[in-house]
Amino acid sequence: MTSSQPPTLPAEPALQWDVFCRVIDNFGDIGVCWRLATQLAAHGQQVRLWVDDASALAWMAPGGCPGVEVRDWHAPPPAATDRAPDVMVEAFGCEIAPEFIAYSALSASGSGQKPVWINLEYLSAEGYVERNHRLPSLIMSGPASGWTRWFFYPGFTPATGGLLREDDLMARRDAFDRTAWRAAHAAAPGLASADGVDTATWISLFCYEPPALPEMLRQLLQQSQTQPVQLLVAPGRPAAAVQAALADIEDQNGPQRLPDKRDQLSISYLPARQQPAFDAMLWACDLNLVRGEDSLVRALWAGQALVWHIYPQDDNAHHDKLQAFLDWLQAPASLRAFHAAWNAIDDTPLAMPDTATLAEWTACIQAARARLLTQDHLVAQLLGFVAEKR
Repeated sequence: MTSSQPPTLPAEPALQWDVFCRVIDNFGDIGVCWRLATQLAAHGQQVRLWVDDASALAWMAPGGCPGVEVRDWHAPPPAATDRAPDVMVEAFGCEIAPEFIAYSALSASGSGQKPVWINLEYLSAEGYVERNHRLPSLIMSGPASGWTRWFFYPGFTPATGGLLREDDLMARRDAFDRTAWRAAHAAAPGLASADGVDTATWISLFCYEPPALPEMLRQLLQQSQTQPVQLLVAPGRPAAAVQAALADIEDQNGPQRLPDKRDQLSISYLPARQQPAFDAMLWACDLNLVRGEDSLVRALWAGQALVWHIYPQDDNAHHDKLQAFLDWLQAPASLRAFHAAWNAIDDTPLAMPDTATLAEWTACIQAARARLLTQDHLVAQLLGFVAEKR
């Protein structure tokens, strides 16, 4: 299953949504919030996105989006001539500024209509998500005393809030010309055979600093002796990690190789990409090594083999989170083993997939995507929830 009908959305007038985002990871928090804001706008909603660091939008979304206004977190609340919020969304548990809450309470007292207040939580496949989704929390003090804040959990099952997905995403995915994209992005002519057919394995890398990265590069160097490999490396921490790993390999083996190509392994260090271009890269690759929430979801929609580098936590709580995701994914043993090695869960040795294993991983992801496409996406569920609570 590669497509689905757009969900039926409630016939509600356009509302004013105020979405709040504090940036911890420039590529994650703001990436999710920008997709949320633009997808709300695509459904006719008006959005003010309040963010404490909007710098990543300069390359992520340089053209902005009609219906979405970006405001600095520290800016004063809207003026009297601005529309008061109908919906307030705290992304990832950030706390809305007291001044804005006071402004909203004053506006509500005049109109008699309180905004729907939503705490949009982190994505997880763990059991607590279904238990806590849509639960209320009563505000006990302050200018909004007596209001209700609602917990809304994205997730992978019908009992959760779903995942962000544009209505036309699968149609665009199906229309994507993978051959043309690869031809335009090939770093070396050796990636194609004599008859011009692309014979390479394409891998995208968006990670933190996995300890297994040097071993992966060693195996790719060996694999490239018989099979061309194109490695696409995201900028920032992934590029720095790859360069450090290559330097370590050279220190151990001597200056036997160039920093970006040996035999048929070609490494491309990519510039920062707009979100649609990032999605296209995931569609084009055979294996996507992703990190964080936004890129994981986009890799699922891509329908190619994926490996998730989960954000590490000091108390190792990410171990349970990763295990829950792999259980939902119905991941085969080889994919579970790779995740264990890639995320340093235990001492499982890293083993790059061969052609048959890669096909098994891809089939697993496509089956998971088919399950997800039977569910309403996150924005459809949010719109329905707000219509219910107003």
